[in-house]
Parts: sequence; C-alpha cells; structure tokens
Amino acid sequence: MKKIITLCLSALILVGCSNTQSYSPTEVQQMSWTEVKEAASGQEVRMFLWGGDEGINRYIDEYMKPRLEKHGITIKRIPMDTPEILQKLQTEKEAGKKAGTIDLVWINGENFALAKEEELLYGPFLETLPVYESNYAPSKDQFSIDFGQTVDGLEAPWGKVQFVFQYDEKNVQRPPASLVELDQWIKENPGKFTFPDPSDFTGNAFLRHLLYDAVGLEKLQNGTPEEVIEEAWPIMMERLEEWQPNLWRKGETYPTSLEELDRLYAQGEVWMSMGYNEARAEHFMEKGIFPETTKTFVLEEGSIGNHHYLAIPTNSPNIPASLVAINEFLSVDAQLEKLRPTYWGENTPLNVESLKPEEKSKLESIYRGESVLPAEELEEVFQPEVDAAYVTLIEEKWNNERK
Repeated sequence: MKKIITLCLSALILVGCSNTQSYSPTEVQQMSWTEVKEAASGQEVRMFLWGGDEGINRYIDEYMKPRLEKHGITIKRIPMDTPEILQKLQTEKEAGKKAGTIDLVWINGENFALAKEEELLYGPFLETLPVYESNYAPSKDQFSIDFGQTVDGLEAPWGKVQFVFQYDEKNVQRPPASLVELDQWIKENPGKFTFPDPSDFTGNAFLRHLLYDAVGLEKLQNGTPEEVIEEAWPIMMERLEEWQPNLWRKGETYPTSLEELDRLYAQGEVWMSMGYNEARAEHFMEKGIFPETTKTFVLEEGSIGNHHYLAIPTNSPNIPASLVAINEFLSVDAQLEKLRPTYWGENTPLNVESLKPEEKSKLESIYRGESVLPAEELEEVFQPEVDAAYVTLIEEKWNNERK
C-alpha cells in the first residue's frame, strides 16, 4: 500500500492527481503518523462549524487553507449550527452510511456529550497527534473533561475562551462589578440591557452565571442536575422578574442570537453585549462594527470559561486528512496566529511552558488589544463549566415555565 501511495504522491506533484482512497477507522488506527500523512495527501476535508463570525471564517479561509495545501489537503468550510450537524450524523448512522459527508466538526459541551453517547465520533485519536504530545500533553488534565463528560481522546482542544461583557464607555462610565451592581445598573438604565434567548449558546451561558450564583459551584459539581435546577430556578427567576420591567422591550422579547444582540449594541439600542472570548470586541472595533470606545468587564462572582474542540465523525471518508488537519490547527504557529485580533483573537490552550524560547517571545509580543482584560484579572474570576445537562435543563425550563 505504501508503494501505491508513494507513486500517487509523485503523480500528484506532476499532474495534480487526487487521493480518493478511503480508509476505515480500524485501518487508520493501525497506521504510523508517517503513513497517516501519506494517506492524507490529495484528500479533501469538509469542515462543518458555526459560520457566524467573520473573523473565524477568515482565519480558516485565509490562514489555515494555505497551510493545509502544503500537506496536499484541501479544506472546505461548511457553516452549520452544531445541533444540525449532529442531526445529520445521526441520520447517516441510522441509514447505515459508512462513508458520510462530514470530516471535521467544531464541538464541545452538550453537543459532545450527545455525540459521544450516540457513538458518532472516531477515536480515541488525541494522543496520536504529534503536536498534542509536544505542546499540550503536559497539561492534559485540563482537556480530560468537557462540560462534565470525559473526553477519552475523542476530541482535540482547539481554543480556550472566557465569558466577558462588552460596554461602550461613552455610555457606561463605570461598569457593574458584581451582580448586585448589575441589578442596580439595569434599574437606573431602563431598556439598555438584555441577553440572547437561552436557546442561544451565549444566552444560555449568561443564565448559567445566575445559576452559579444561586446555588454555588460545589453544589453544581456534586449535585444531581435535575434536583439542583429545581432549587436554583426560583432564585434565578426572582432576579429576572425584578429586571424585567427595565430590560430591552421590557423583557417581552429577547434577541434570538448573539449576532442580534451585537447588532443592537452596535446601533446603540442597548449599551452592553456579551460572549465567550475575552478578545471578541477587538476585531469588531477594527471592522468599525462596535464603537471604538468599547471596553470589557467581568463580574466578581465569576466568569465561566471553557475549552472548545475539534472531532472527527466515525464515518468520515477522509480520516487521515482530518487528523493531519487537526494537528495543523493545534500547531504552535496556527495557535499564535489565532491569538491575534486580526482574525479571531481568542486565547490558546497551548501549554506555554512547552514552548521554545523563540515561540515564547513570539507569544509575548502579540498585542491582543486595549479592550482585553489582563490574564491575571480573568484568572481570578475563572469558573469552570459544569455538567452539560444544565444547558438543556435551562433551555427546557425557560421554554416551559418562563415564556
């Protein structure tokens, strides 16, 4: 087989032929990394991910695509919400489709939990990635749990984010430092605050901050989600009912997505936005979408942070190319480029201690922007994610009891 691949590689250079051979998960598990790279050349990776952020899309199209072409891999970015991606995978599984249509998925949290439960993912593969062993494994305990689910090598850490609020300092001279101060700020500024509907990932995360405050992290980590949410929900709703008359449109409706909240903020209709990624305001300001006077803040009660991951469906027809692509997405150069506000600006899960001196210098030279809070300030209020079941329970409670 290796001779055939070598001949095709030579042919690729001369006439641009493509490697259309598929490899079963079992065959790939038995390959060395050299064989994986050989099998990857000439293949196309269809990457399914949320497409709502221009900076992320440009990062993949303008920076990652040329990097992967050096390995003979073509990447095709396909925007789709993650629940729809999982539905597609489930449909293919039920139809017995061994060669599916998805090669790479951006995933975490409750979506990972569902994918794992339904056995939709290829692996374990994480520790076969050379870059993981050299630059992530020293801190691998951080990547062993995703929203309460053990990762078990089925996904690879692509990024690290923390929840922050954005505000325009022209309108908000002193942002609230705590939930009590946010209570007061909303009363003093009627119509200028809202949050996305909890069916949206960011809106759900905002309510999880209220959940943490209602019952505390220890109970969230050790209690039964169904029992804990029953205790916490009345406390959360009491606060929201106090806010409601002073929310945007009196709380009679909520932005359906973070994109809609961002638009309201950009137009000055509300004075705060929010979201995972402590540096998200930078490229919005660079594009002239957010006011240049945008700053960020966190609440002293805590700021939820998490890792997000890349995974391979078990019926991916191009598993070798997907593995090589993930290895490139996790590489030091790609991670440092992702850190720049030019494209994405989000933090990296790289183990900094594993970097070479020149890589550390490069990391330290990256200016993330004036609106990005110091790492020490973010670390002081960091709150880990808890069981993914809370995401679903909050959405169900909101739909059944709040609306």
